[in-house]
Amino acid sequence: MYGEELAEVYELVYRSRGKNWAEEAHDVAKVIRARLPEADSLLDVACGTGAHLATFRESFARAEGLEIAEPMRRLARRRLPGVRITAGDMRDFDLGRRFDAVCCMFCAIGYLSTVAELRAAAACMARHLTPGGVLVVEPWWFPERFIEGYVAADLAQEGGRAVARMSHSTRQGDATRMEVRFLVGDSAGIREFTEIDVLTLFTREQYTAAFTDAGCDVEYLEGGPTGRGLFVGIRR
Repeated sequence: MYGEELAEVYELVYRSRGKNWAEEAHDVAKVIRARLPEADSLLDVACGTGAHLATFRESFARAEGLEIAEPMRRLARRRLPGVRITAGDMRDFDLGRRFDAVCCMFCAIGYLSTVAELRAAAACMARHLTPGGVLVVEPWWFPERFIEGYVAADLAQEGGRAVARMSHSTRQGDATRMEVRFLVGDSAGIREFTEIDVLTLFTREQYTAAFTDAGCDVEYLEGGPTGRGLFVGIRR
């Protein structure tokens, strides 16, 4: 997942679906400042290509990213020279410094396989918060909202490149198995690749328990950037 081929077309595809990273980052910054007005440092966990982080660095005096996938991390560093982007796994990282806010956006948390991993990630992120700091996590779908056999299709075209994306989702135990096929055309020709994404359908109660046991008071906000809501924790 998130290899070279996907990294190359990632933002083009999601722009075509209406995703606005700058607007989402502004909204998350508002959520953070509503709870901690003096917040001036932020860590973006699973920062991807740095699309959210580009706006976060304008809103916070110190903004950093953490990303496990090297192709995505490389693009983030190219976009944001001078911004610290660290290689790391959300389940087990230690930066040796704390932040007023930590966020994990665009359902990246769903790629964790078990409740134990969810709890480990929540604890790790919470440990990087200052007392009173804010933890914001955008979840994957809850089990009751999963649609068996869901199909999505998109066509993006920009700067001499066209990308067709089609996905099909099925239930695999407590997870979504999403097969995603891409067809990419540009001046070099047409190529095809497939990604298999497995995202765990954690329950609302499991997220809440993970936040609580990590030492955070937690609330769930409906809606959010993609309709899946946001979990917002305050470190006690």
